[in-house]
Amino acid sequence: MSSSLSFQPSSSLPDNNQPRKSRFTYRQLGQLALSSTACPLRVVAHVDLDAFYAQCEMVRLGVAEDQPLAVQQWQGLIAINYPSRKFGLSRHIPIAEAKKLCPDIILQHVATWKEGDEKWAYHDDASKNIATHKVSLDPYRLESRRILACIKETLPAHLQTVEKASIDEVFMDLSAQVHTIMLETYPELTLPPPGNDPNENLPLPPTSVLDWKADTVVDLNSGETEYDDPDWDDVAILLGSEIVRTVRAAVREKLKYTCSGGIAHNKMLAKLGSGHMKPNQQTVIRNRAVQQFLSDFKFAKIRGLGGKLGDQVSSAFGTESVKDLLLVPIEQLKQKIGDDTGMWIYQIIRGIDTSEVNARTQIKSMLSAKSFRPSVNSAEQARRWLRIFVADIYSRLVDEGVLENKRRPRTINLHHRTGGQTRSRQAPIPQGKKLDEATLFDLAKVLMDQIILEGRIWPCLNLSLSVGGFEDGVTGNRGIGDFLIKGDDAKAQNRVLQSSDALHGDHDRRGKHRRIKSSKGIDKFFARAEPSEHDEEFGAQMWPQPDADLLAGQDAASTEYGNITDSSREANEAMEKEEIDDMPSGPSALHQQRITEFICKRCQSALSSAAALQNHQDWHLAKDLQEEVLGQPLHSSRPSAAGSKRKAPHSSRQRRPGQGKAEKGQSKLAFG
Repeated sequence: MSSSLSFQPSSSLPDNNQPRKSRFTYRQLGQLALSSTACPLRVVAHVDLDAFYAQCEMVRLGVAEDQPLAVQQWQGLIAINYPSRKFGLSRHIPIAEAKKLCPDIILQHVATWKEGDEKWAYHDDASKNIATHKVSLDPYRLESRRILACIKETLPAHLQTVEKASIDEVFMDLSAQVHTIMLETYPELTLPPPGNDPNENLPLPPTSVLDWKADTVVDLNSGETEYDDPDWDDVAILLGSEIVRTVRAAVREKLKYTCSGGIAHNKMLAKLGSGHMKPNQQTVIRNRAVQQFLSDFKFAKIRGLGGKLGDQVSSAFGTESVKDLLLVPIEQLKQKIGDDTGMWIYQIIRGIDTSEVNARTQIKSMLSAKSFRPSVNSAEQARRWLRIFVADIYSRLVDEGVLENKRRPRTINLHHRTGGQTRSRQAPIPQGKKLDEATLFDLAKVLMDQIILEGRIWPCLNLSLSVGGFEDGVTGNRGIGDFLIKGDDAKAQNRVLQSSDALHGDHDRRGKHRRIKSSKGIDKFFARAEPSEHDEEFGAQMWPQPDADLLAGQDAASTEYGNITDSSREANEAMEKEEIDDMPSGPSALHQQRITEFICKRCQSALSSAAALQNHQDWHLAKDLQEEVLGQPLHSSRPSAAGSKRKAPHSSRQRRPGQGKAEKGQSKLAFG
């Protein structure tokens, strides 16, 4: 990357001819490489697409850049490009007034899902059919993904930290990349500090003039002048501005979109900077200019200081200006707003923000909804909308990596509103198999049928479908079904075992008398007693447990955990009819090398890997559960009075001291 630094001698030297020192230390230079939020040299950028929805339609339609265009939704405008704004147009202006002010404007309606269709499209008559169409933002999401990919391709893969903040804005922590460029540009920074003391101050940069090119550079604070020698924070910000300029140029050249940028010491300042001089410009806020930059803002423009909190602050102190709020003592802020919030406000209006740029901002839920005008009055019509909701959500799940099993939701929720009453139903999404549209639609229909059974649900004024409880997918693990031997395989195994019994006098291959298993015991679900190499390869879990949070989080009026998927219950019933026994636990046909680092603490068995040890411990847990089930009634709340002397190792049914009375057959012992 070409540098904009003008190398010149330092403007002045002290009388003793000793070089002046920077106010930054070698330790802080090291923090820059780590993108530390506490580093005063930190560089954060914010890139914001200019009138994004309008630009998407301009690029799609191939219209000239000076052509006025607005994006229409029903009878209102949700996005207006910059050429349109010259005519005095603004968002949400009535269509008739927009055409009157700008006769040549192109009004492009957003894409919509049409009732009964399985794919969104652009419909010329969408604005007249609000009852049968639903807005789709998929075209803009697709373009947003392309822009994000372009930004990431422009930055070094091993140094980038990029956060997608919304569909049209991105944060970038450029600290690590700036650090690398600084060391390349200034070799003296690679030398060890004097006395190897990281708290030693750096030498000043060997330059007195910085070329900011076409950037908008915010004026310095009162008392600061451009004649003062720049320090390393100025150099770092300048290098960050060059990186942002390169990113914006790449998006412009490859995808034909313009965007604005803000470069500063933290996220809050960078975001304010990107919106400072729109469109298609970038603003630099140096550390020495923060006070000057913020003083002209209304504090409601700062993220987190709008809405109810902003109203509360404005009411408490009679101002909306950052400049006026800076005069309020911190004690007064804490007294009227609260200690934590008061402290946060005190810092944020002074440009102090230590929030991280998160390379992966994970969503918590996805929602697709529709308010009906006129209302929906039949189950068939409601199901057609559910199909649209499912298609809408699934397209976003694909973006989240559901096909690659990177992330997937655990629950699906349906909300139904009629009159003043809202009904909600929730169900778990089956895990362990590929999630597709058909599965989501089947679950949504079941939830809808549950609501319909309650009666008096028409007319329906609003329906919404959502998925939530996202978790990272696990690759390489196998469901419990992989450990079951069913059908012909189970029968074949039983024939082998019966033949072995006949040959060895009802003894197994280990020469021990075979234990007779209960036909309803938990052990019938296990095909092998010891994990094999095949198990280790796939990292299998031998006894996955239902998610307690998932069960507890269900709506109180919804059905029980298993009722959503009748097919799974039928499979279990069918499984109970099959004769499944433990596989012989003798030496494996394939020899496994024993590695003594992985030892089971319970039985001292040596396992070959950490995965094998985990599988082995899971097997112990399963056998504990088996003994517990066989040793006492399934629905007993405490051990039977005549129970076995041997306690289940992990039983949760043991009574705490002093809880309840002694049961029949038990006696209290006198102490002391």
